[in-house]
Amino acid sequence: MTMQKQILAAGFFLLSFMLPLKATAATLFSGLYIFGDSISDTGNVFNVSTALNASNPNFPIIPPSLFYSNGRFSNGPVWVDYLAQDLGLSLTPYTDPTLGTQPIQGINFAFSGATTGTDNTIFPLLPGLQQQIGFFDNLIPASQTADKNALYIVLAGANDYLPTQSSFKPYTEPDKTIENITSAVRSLAALEAKNIMVVNLPDLGKLPLTSGTPDADRLNALTKKHNSSLFKTLDNLSDDLAPDVNLISLDFNSAFNDAIANPAKYNFTNVTDRCLFNPQCTNPNEYLFWDQIHPSTATHKILGELAYSRLTAPTEPGKSVPEPASALGILAFGALGAGSVLKGKQKKVRVGATEV
Repeated sequence: MTMQKQILAAGFFLLSFMLPLKATAATLFSGLYIFGDSISDTGNVFNVSTALNASNPNFPIIPPSLFYSNGRFSNGPVWVDYLAQDLGLSLTPYTDPTLGTQPIQGINFAFSGATTGTDNTIFPLLPGLQQQIGFFDNLIPASQTADKNALYIVLAGANDYLPTQSSFKPYTEPDKTIENITSAVRSLAALEAKNIMVVNLPDLGKLPLTSGTPDADRLNALTKKHNSSLFKTLDNLSDDLAPDVNLISLDFNSAFNDAIANPAKYNFTNVTDRCLFNPQCTNPNEYLFWDQIHPSTATHKILGELAYSRLTAPTEPGKSVPEPASALGILAFGALGAGSVLKGKQKKVRVGATEV
């Protein structure tokens, strides 16, 4: 069986569990569905690589379990783990062999290395964002729609721009990336998803991998263009989609920049270097980054709390998706003050349907 078939086969167990779930009193949403890359991956690439290693010991397990926690690209839970906990929901990787044996509260389709298109910078047969949306689509019986009471999160784009050893050629402009994210959002809306959160990117020139390199300024400028275009595109999308589709923007960029500018506010002592393999790092919770690209679990916890605050803050009447500055103008990264955007318009659009 090919890797792609193995990935798809894991999802077929879910068909009987895709009926809309009833929200409990403790939750805002009945389910949680994640699409993206390693910032949100809770074990998909780890599960696939572990299975391949079992039949071919020369195939590496990614990420190495000795240095990473439970298949996450961090030293502990990642932001969607913390968000799921705050929402009172469980979150299961799409490739988890136990998926489908118990009621489903959340499925994580995010694969490390995913670009916003169909490429993956870790291994070519692993999915990009577009295939992840396709996996979700394939799990919904023809007579049904997506759970209207669930939350759907899209966070991708870094692998489109960062240097990679794969055959994928990074983009130097954000146009294609924004087009791909727009396609993903439209596809989810066409499946009757109603609550869709879209997350922007931290400055890619400030990662330990890129900071201090000749490419840092270019990557920071590219990130700025990406984020600006993303929020403008979301604002336009809010006019096109069905009246009951709620587009929710989340500004990770401002959060990271605030932590870098004010590390003591978040009990960080180092916001530039990685902790992993760093003899100076005696407490990972004091580091913004775990490795050269990925945040520490302490950072992920703050990001998860930010997302929860974004979902629970009062809505500003008559306001569509805000620009980044207004969305997080009162953000203190620990205080987490920002308004949730739940809006509606007139028209409905139907769409048929490196390494981060």
